[in-house]
Amino acid sequence: MAANASSSLGDGIARVAAPLLAVRLTDDPLLVSGIAAVALLPWLIFAIPAGILLDRIDRRRAMTFANGVRSLVAVLLLVLFATDALTIWWLYLVVFVYGAFETVYDGALRAVLPSIVARPDLPRANSRVEAGEIVVQQFLSGPLTSALFAVSVVVPLGINALTYAIAGVLAVFLPVAAAGSHRTNPTGEPHVAWYRQFSDGFRYLMGDPMLRNLWMISVVIGLLFSAATATMVLYVLNRLGLPEAWYGGFILAGAIGSLGAATIADRLKERYRAGPVMAVAQTVALAALVLMGAVPVLGVVAVGYLVSAGGTTVWNILVMSLRQAAIPGRLLGRVHGTWRTLLWGTMPLGALLGGLLGRIDLRAPFLIAGGAATLVTLASFRFLSRLPNPEELDDADAALPTH
Repeated sequence: MAANASSSLGDGIARVAAPLLAVRLTDDPLLVSGIAAVALLPWLIFAIPAGILLDRIDRRRAMTFANGVRSLVAVLLLVLFATDALTIWWLYLVVFVYGAFETVYDGALRAVLPSIVARPDLPRANSRVEAGEIVVQQFLSGPLTSALFAVSVVVPLGINALTYAIAGVLAVFLPVAAAGSHRTNPTGEPHVAWYRQFSDGFRYLMGDPMLRNLWMISVVIGLLFSAATATMVLYVLNRLGLPEAWYGGFILAGAIGSLGAATIADRLKERYRAGPVMAVAQTVALAALVLMGAVPVLGVVAVGYLVSAGGTTVWNILVMSLRQAAIPGRLLGRVHGTWRTLLWGTMPLGALLGGLLGRIDLRAPFLIAGGAATLVTLASFRFLSRLPNPEELDDADAALPTH
């Protein structure tokens, strides 16, 4: 948890600093939205290779290496800014490399959890991970980064480099089980060359009707959600007139919604079942985006952001728990990578779409993309409401054929 907390602090600083730096470098909505696009593009390129890697090596070492590289890149960003050499294109490159190694770190973190947590406890464990990330990334790093930005950009960028370095060291001390019992090949399968494993995750997802449909729904909604929020920083700062130093305070609204949702997601699942909770949470989250564009008043937008973040957090926790329960441990890296390749890989297209809509009117991304995402969720409501609880799924590892 300490390693993830330190890494989350670095992620939080980077996610607040990048758009704020972009706004200082350009006022073009399309170029600003490009930050979100470039941040997610690595998932399209590297998620599956990262998944193959994580199913073959010590996942603790993977986390250490990924954060070590991100620490060095953070130092590069600091040097570029300090020497007045930073351009929007350099910022794109830095954000891209951050994202490339996030595919390794995030994949390792999500694959580690099922190896040390029992299946019935997965929603609770994911809730705690999510809550910890929210507290560090948004309650701490958001306001801190915005406030320090108004004084000196150098300080938050320096802290960013330090947090990744600390997280990389702490990952070495994770429990031995986190290293990856998947490498022992318990099913006795013959060794398969890494380059022949690119389609393993895709075949598994397409062969499971529940995961396949959930994946497709997630991809469409993810693309539209990315479009709706790509130019939010410009909407809040330029349209609603919020001072730059207070942007982190605005982000707190989303943090409050996410943290509250993370603390009750498991209890909601126990009382109402995972499916109905996921269906309602996603519908409410997306309808709140429409509200943010329909009523351009700072207080209303903040409330809409709170509700949207809360609903999205409940969705993320329960979707992750279902995937972890349904996917065999030896395939988690590859299936997780395949899932993220299409889901996060299409989000850059959504971000660019949001930038184009933002050129017309900064309210348009919320109204058009948010409205379309709400309709998709309503069309999928029946399927989502019938999804089972994670502990009700068959043991994925036990069901694997042996050779």
